[in-house]
Amino acid sequence: MAVVDASQLTPQEFEQFQTLIFKLSGIRVPENKVALLSNRIRRRLRATKIADFDAYLQHLRSREGKTELEGFLSAVTTNETSFFRTEKHFEWLQTDFVDHLRKQALFGKHDKRIRVWSAACSSGQEPYSIAMCLADSQLYASGWKIDVLGTDISEQALQKARAAVYGLSEADKISQKRRTRYFSHKDGSPTWEVRPAIKEMVTLLRHNLMDPLRHPPFDCVFVRNVLIYFSRDSKQVVIDHLVRSLADGGFLVVGPSEGIYDMLGMLQKRSTFLYQKA
Repeated sequence: MAVVDASQLTPQEFEQFQTLIFKLSGIRVPENKVALLSNRIRRRLRATKIADFDAYLQHLRSREGKTELEGFLSAVTTNETSFFRTEKHFEWLQTDFVDHLRKQALFGKHDKRIRVWSAACSSGQEPYSIAMCLADSQLYASGWKIDVLGTDISEQALQKARAAVYGLSEADKISQKRRTRYFSHKDGSPTWEVRPAIKEMVTLLRHNLMDPLRHPPFDCVFVRNVLIYFSRDSKQVVIDHLVRSLADGGFLVVGPSEGIYDMLGMLQKRSTFLYQKA
């Protein structure tokens, strides 16, 4: 008789969890991720004190288990990010993007307000990087208001983002000038904390990209290193929501591995990573 490894999802259990994750988030977990998914679900078994994978699945499907769905999604979704990831995107934001809006405002075509959305922001490094770039541009000195929205499906990731406290390995990716200007740090401490002036620019909310975002339109939307995990149909749903969230003339900044370049025909391509709503 074959020995069943109770620490790993069976093929049937994996397929059922795979289907549930796709239904909830649009993310398709590849078949070669059985061990990874098993490990992440075991964390929730320990947290909820549920005996095994099947009992946990039944709990998630029950009325009582609705409150656990958020913890489940937080555990099984990927939250990899870093400050100023893909530097050229932020160089564009601080220079060409800001100059474009300044000119629009000069000719009365835009008010002195910038709205940027960091979609799937994970633990906050991207929206804080955006806020630091816009702070560097000295817009405040000329009366501009800066609003940066960061959203993610994982409440656990958002809790870290709201705390805005990062370890030395994360802070190392930030220039010394910006660390001094935008972070507080005590000698000998293993952490760096984002200063209040930057925190106040950023609003953090839980949001599923498969759902429309009910907010005023944005001048720029960042969606990077997330849609690679979505099925093609799910990607199209997300793109439709993102485009509707853009203001006329607004920009979409995409990651290099999203697999969506042939799905952006409604936008004008400005560079390999940049698209504009006509």
